[in-house]
Amino acid sequence: MKKRRNIEIFSLSFLDCVCCGFGALILLLVLSKTAEPIIFEEYSKNLDKVVAKLQEKLFELRGETHILNRELVSKKEQIALELEKIARLQGDLTSIKGKFSASRDDAALQNKIEGQLTSAKQDLTEEMRRLQEQELPPRSEPDTTVGGIPIDSEYIIFIIDTSGSMFNHGWGAVQQKLTEVLDVYPKVKGIQVMNDMGEYMFKQYTGEWIPDTPARRKAVLKRLRKWQPFSNSSPVEGITAAIRTFYSKNKKISLYVFGDEFTGPSIESVLREVNRINKKDKRGKRRVRIHAVGFPIQFSRPEKEQITGVRFATLMRALCEQNGGTFIGLNSHTL
Repeated sequence: MKKRRNIEIFSLSFLDCVCCGFGALILLLVLSKTAEPIIFEEYSKNLDKVVAKLQEKLFELRGETHILNRELVSKKEQIALELEKIARLQGDLTSIKGKFSASRDDAALQNKIEGQLTSAKQDLTEEMRRLQEQELPPRSEPDTTVGGIPIDSEYIIFIIDTSGSMFNHGWGAVQQKLTEVLDVYPKVKGIQVMNDMGEYMFKQYTGEWIPDTPARRKAVLKRLRKWQPFSNSSPVEGITAAIRTFYSKNKKISLYVFGDEFTGPSIESVLREVNRINKKDKRGKRRVRIHAVGFPIQFSRPEKEQITGVRFATLMRALCEQNGGTFIGLNSHTL
């Protein structure tokens, strides 16, 4: 039998193969390291181009943003103007609705009041004739009225219509009449001024009485010159807000309404609501007297446009009579 040959694992051929493999790996590493700067340089050039393009787009976007911001500001201004137009149109719409929405109850009440006024005028005429024929007896009690208006109140509230018709055509007369009323009350315990919507002239005195001092009276008259908060040409909101806020069983209060028109839906509903909140005392007298001064601004217009002025006079006559006050209608010579 032949003997097997011993195989050498680490022969010369095997070592050649291993050396060639290592050599190939080293060559690959050398080649790859040599190519890296070239690749990075190409990438760097591409990145510069990309950055330049992005910067151009950024500048374009900034320019477009500036233009859009200017357009946005312009649109906001246009929206503000449109909102003002809408507010004015809503006021005009309310006024128009008031002119044509007088109910049958209002007409009946107006006829009733006009009939009572006619009867009162007749009685007054007969009484004047009788008094002319005989001498009046001396008064046993001091007169507590001025021009027929009771001045026994300790607190006074002014409800002033600040609508465009009043402010543009009767504001001088409003300032004069407010001054005259204040002069009638040389000293009271408190004053308050609100517009026909119930907005206070002085916010710091919301729900509180303004102290009656000469300085405060001057401040009221000064502020009144340019005071024109929003108004819906209806005194109802201001009257009810004043009574609900300041009604007191321990205070004598007089409320003076200055206005020229009533655009609300119903006179009868206003009388019922005021009757409900301005309760009577044990002697049957109401704690808040309501007086009113009517400015004849609406009566300078064509007859068909005078209805809101007529409705204001009708409402105020009834409201003053119901609440122990006096209604005074001015003529055109006072404006």
